[in-house]
Amino acid sequence: MNFSRELALRLPLSSHRLLTLTHILSAAAGSLRRHPKRITTTLAVLLLGTGVTAFGVAPLAPDAADLPVHQVLEVVQPLSTQAQTDVLGDFRFNLFRTESTRSTDTATALLKRLNLDDAAAAAFLRSDPNAQLILSGRPGKNVTVEASENQQLLKLSMRWPTDDEARFQRLVIERTQTGFGSRIETAPYTRSAQLASGSIQTSLFAATDDARIPDGVGVQLAEIFSGDIDFRRALRKGDRFNVVYETLEADGEALRTGRVLSAEFVNAGKAYQAMWFQPAGQDSAGTPNKGGYYSLDGSSLRRAFLSSPVEFSRISSGFSMRFHPVLQKWRAHLGTDFAATTGTPARTVGDGVVEFAGVQNGYGNVIFVKHRNNRETVYAHLSKIMVQRGQSVSQGQTIGLVGSTGWATGPHLHFEVRVGGMQQDPMAAAQQSETIGVPTAALPLFRQLASGVRNQLQAAASISQTRAE
Repeated sequence: MNFSRELALRLPLSSHRLLTLTHILSAAAGSLRRHPKRITTTLAVLLLGTGVTAFGVAPLAPDAADLPVHQVLEVVQPLSTQAQTDVLGDFRFNLFRTESTRSTDTATALLKRLNLDDAAAAAFLRSDPNAQLILSGRPGKNVTVEASENQQLLKLSMRWPTDDEARFQRLVIERTQTGFGSRIETAPYTRSAQLASGSIQTSLFAATDDARIPDGVGVQLAEIFSGDIDFRRALRKGDRFNVVYETLEADGEALRTGRVLSAEFVNAGKAYQAMWFQPAGQDSAGTPNKGGYYSLDGSSLRRAFLSSPVEFSRISSGFSMRFHPVLQKWRAHLGTDFAATTGTPARTVGDGVVEFAGVQNGYGNVIFVKHRNNRETVYAHLSKIMVQRGQSVSQGQTIGLVGSTGWATGPHLHFEVRVGGMQQDPMAAAQQSETIGVPTAALPLFRQLASGVRNQLQAAASISQTRAE
């Protein structure tokens, strides 16, 4: 065995380093034979340094492959599944479903559509006086049921609004050990705010329908901005609106629309904004201050005169020349006719005193109301008069019902505004009437709330932008 092989066997080097060192030593041995004197010293230094390095990197732990292997065996006892099986066998679940009533429904048909097969429940719905409220009256009522897994009725509930704007009524039918029982409960609404927006293409109500906004909100929008926008003649295609309004919910079901909290309407490129605000404190008479709508700079949108004696309605004949349908000749029409069905409430457009209430010539049943600043309003063709002479009335109060008495070819309300005995355009009179701003003491709170309203309206506007994208 030569010197290089003997060194390689003695040193525990890695295979890569061993191969490299072997080549080096072989080459060094050849050179030594050719140049024995010149290389002897160099070779000695090289061997010494290599030996030190080899011993320095030698592993301290034994090779894992050389370690002994031990096998450990343990017996695992499986848990009994009988307890789990018993629990699953006793498990029961209930199903919840909701359906709207139809005009053709019977008790059996309604339960079948709710996927219930319960003859006893159907018999109870037919016989119980409270349960008969489900199918009586107008259809479209939401009925919610809780049923067992074998399609038996456990509980039924139905909700409906009342004249009380703060509370609703709930019918509850439950299965008991002795049969079915029913009760009617009264509970408060839950109020939530809804954001919406729309764009005018043909009409206000077409736009609210497209945006899935209740008609009541559309009526309020027209009322709020009626002093600045003529919704019957001044709307333009492309006008848009943003609105934040209340929804009154009963057990999570929206039953009625609450108040518009804030709104923005852009008409012919001009933006109008409004918010509901009720100043704290009392007036001079000691009654709590009334709430109202204000522009975001604090100006009241409530004017001394409303623009319409009925809730927003299409005009059948405006303040202009027309061909009289009864007299059969052209003559000036010095009032405004509001198309409405018989029985529609007619309201006074401003505070005043009833000057006349009775029958008069072609007016039929008519009411004259005297207002401040030598103003007078006339409400004609009524089917019913609900005030009497000398009675004080307030803005928005119902004073009669629309009809077709006197010289009328159909049900409508003829309305006039007179100043100094001369008829004026009602819309112009409303826009020219005075307004009252936010009380000075309430301005700091109002400005704080108005800042939040601006953010709300921006959020509502983003809904239409998202829908367009």
